[in-house]
Amino acid sequence: MVVLDRVPGGGGSRGALRELVSSVRALEGPGLAVGVGLGVSVFRAAANRPRQLVDMPSFPGDLLDPAQSHGDVLVQVAGERAADVRAAVERLLSAVPGWRERWRIEGFRAENREEDGRGLARNPFHFTEGFGNPASDRETADRALVRAGQGEPDWAVGGSYQVVRIIRFATALWDKDSIPEQERIIGRRRDGRWLDGAPTDEEPNFAADPKGRLTPLDSHVRLAVPDRREPPPLVRRSYSYDRGDGDTGLVFSCFQRDLARGFEAVQKRLAGEAMAKYLLTTGGGYYFVPPAGDNWIDALR
Repeated sequence: MVVLDRVPGGGGSRGALRELVSSVRALEGPGLAVGVGLGVSVFRAAANRPRQLVDMPSFPGDLLDPAQSHGDVLVQVAGERAADVRAAVERLLSAVPGWRERWRIEGFRAENREEDGRGLARNPFHFTEGFGNPASDRETADRALVRAGQGEPDWAVGGSYQVVRIIRFATALWDKDSIPEQERIIGRRRDGRWLDGAPTDEEPNFAADPKGRLTPLDSHVRLAVPDRREPPPLVRRSYSYDRGDGDTGLVFSCFQRDLARGFEAVQKRLAGEAMAKYLLTTGGGYYFVPPAGDNWIDALR
């Protein structure tokens, strides 16, 4: 991921955006996929910006570094080879002199694979994640894409709110805990099985465990989704990172059609979770991923 700010005097907002989007799309090809997200600063003078788009607030326990937070435009380049991704980002930066880099971070998905339609990967805490995502394209679209009639500008229908969080993991502290203790903090086994014995493709019966004897009440999964029959309306696609010198963690990324009902509702429930002492969010932002095509650019007045 690389986040860009427009250089003062770098041209009108619509013209500069059109040039940037064209250059981003030119990167796409065999082995490379690209995406664009818009920060609220792009819409400062626009009356029809996405209604929930703001600078990402600081939640309890966050220590946001302005140098790696927010920004005008998020560009995400994904590929099988890190060298190809880096080269693509450099080509982009040289092609758009009207934009300057604000921050960037490289991520990877360890043991990346797909099972039953869900993308899974192992995070730096050695746990497989991704089981909570929908298994069908229809449900993915239902959770992630803005619908007509939900109060958003017409041009935003079919787009998505993206949340990015750079979360540093205290891996040395975490690894001092036993695996059973780690599993109680998360609320799952390392391989994704539930603590009450339910397999990964079934839902645990939290109601039968009201005191948290099997799955602690302050475990991550129980706080995040207390009723597994009503999953939060969001889709995750996160990446691990390793900057060296012990700075490892997760580039958390999720997509939703409604920030308040999606990420923000989950984040509020996670206040006081047992895992909090192992995590420090240092950057990221809120962005709006526009729908396909270029009509949205003309809507920015």
